[in-house]
Amino acid sequence: MLSSFDPVILARIQFAFTVSFHFLFPAFSIGLASFLAVLNGLYLKTKNEAYLRLFQFWVKIFAIGFAMGVVSGITMSYQFGTNWSVFSDVAGPVIGPLMAYEVLTAFFLEAGFLGIMLFGRDRVGPTLHMVAVLAVAVGTAISATWILSVNSWMHTPQGFEVAENGQYIPTDWLEVIFTPSFPYRLAHTLTAAYLTTAFIVGGVGAWHLLKGRRDNPGVRTMFSMAMWMAALVAPLQIVLGDMHGLNTLEYQPQKVMAMEGHYESHPDGAPLYLFGIPDDENQELDYAIGIPKLSSLILKHHLDAPLAGLDTIPDDEQPPVSIVFWSFRIMVGLGFLMLGVGMFSLWARFRGSLFTNKWLHRFALAMAPSGLVAVIAGWVTTEVGRQPYTVYNMLRTTDSVSPLGAPAVGTSLMFFILVYFIVFGAGTFYILRLMAHAPEAGEPGLTKADGPVRTAGITPGVEEDPERFLHPEETTEER
Repeated sequence: MLSSFDPVILARIQFAFTVSFHFLFPAFSIGLASFLAVLNGLYLKTKNEAYLRLFQFWVKIFAIGFAMGVVSGITMSYQFGTNWSVFSDVAGPVIGPLMAYEVLTAFFLEAGFLGIMLFGRDRVGPTLHMVAVLAVAVGTAISATWILSVNSWMHTPQGFEVAENGQYIPTDWLEVIFTPSFPYRLAHTLTAAYLTTAFIVGGVGAWHLLKGRRDNPGVRTMFSMAMWMAALVAPLQIVLGDMHGLNTLEYQPQKVMAMEGHYESHPDGAPLYLFGIPDDENQELDYAIGIPKLSSLILKHHLDAPLAGLDTIPDDEQPPVSIVFWSFRIMVGLGFLMLGVGMFSLWARFRGSLFTNKWLHRFALAMAPSGLVAVIAGWVTTEVGRQPYTVYNMLRTTDSVSPLGAPAVGTSLMFFILVYFIVFGAGTFYILRLMAHAPEAGEPGLTKADGPVRTAGITPGVEEDPERFLHPEETTEER
């Protein structure tokens, strides 16, 4: 049965499945590592127990998510040798060193300080522990930087020459690393990771607020900080997305044509299609609903600016429009909904109802997974929009695949799906279980002393004053 399938399609599905599954965890852990650094820094500065409580609450979730991200990344990387050996051979001289730099400068940094971050608060002192937390946060950002450098080079390749054996040999490493699309892709992706974390944290806070836990300072703090992040970063992300789109129009115009659904050229201003059903066979957008000339205004900053369509691109150079068209709209739609949550939170904060407005809490809870969905939709847009190339305008996807039969690729694909849903499904279920309980007074972290697990700064066996945690900024005398 599997022999009737196209092995190239199966290899693409396998890589898409594993990379999508993998990217969910870094998209969360990049932002969460920075959030933990902020919480730990605020606790050391203010000695407010609410910040320590939140750190202990989220660091356990971070540890599980980080571990699942590492495991899913390792299995994904094997496919470069199994399914994409031609791509690895041809482009290996460029992408191999970049991937090695990621391990040497980022992964080693994260791995070296992760244990101190998770278990060292009571062992190394607050200063070194804070250094470890910052090192892990910086390491996650550096890791994303190298990976995005590799990906950007595949979209806008430069700084190399083609050897006689067909391999791409680097001639200028600065050009290889800093391609024209790299700064836009890096800013857009890192901001998306921070927003992803903000909406997960905000969703968890909203869940507990809806459960009537408004007096819990940890719940109030996490929700307030997440809503500030949504209000400030969501508009920035829209601006960065627009800049990234303009850069893509310059270097990968057919991708933007597919995103916009422009099968035909528009010499006197192109419409912005809000809805339509792409028909690649007939090269037309059925049931199109659009705003006249708005696409030209957005992309060219002039209502009557001409925009070329896919009718100027050979059929074998066009990406699959349906996938790109809809994934782009999912990403943009969620971006504006995130902006809506941020603006709603500012209004509620101004009215003094940030912790009592149930409609805001329901909205934030519904939007909790929106960042994860948006980053996957964004990756689908950028990667499928690059087709039919693996290295844009250089190496076609059909020429990049290993000489494997469909049964071999299909069998490994089914195995991946089965194992991923069992293993990572269990891990995700446990994370949700951790999120379901509110951060309490004396929230246990991952610090092990010579006995039971305890929270730093809280003596085991001594009953704490509950009012201290409801009003952490007050002293006993003030109460």
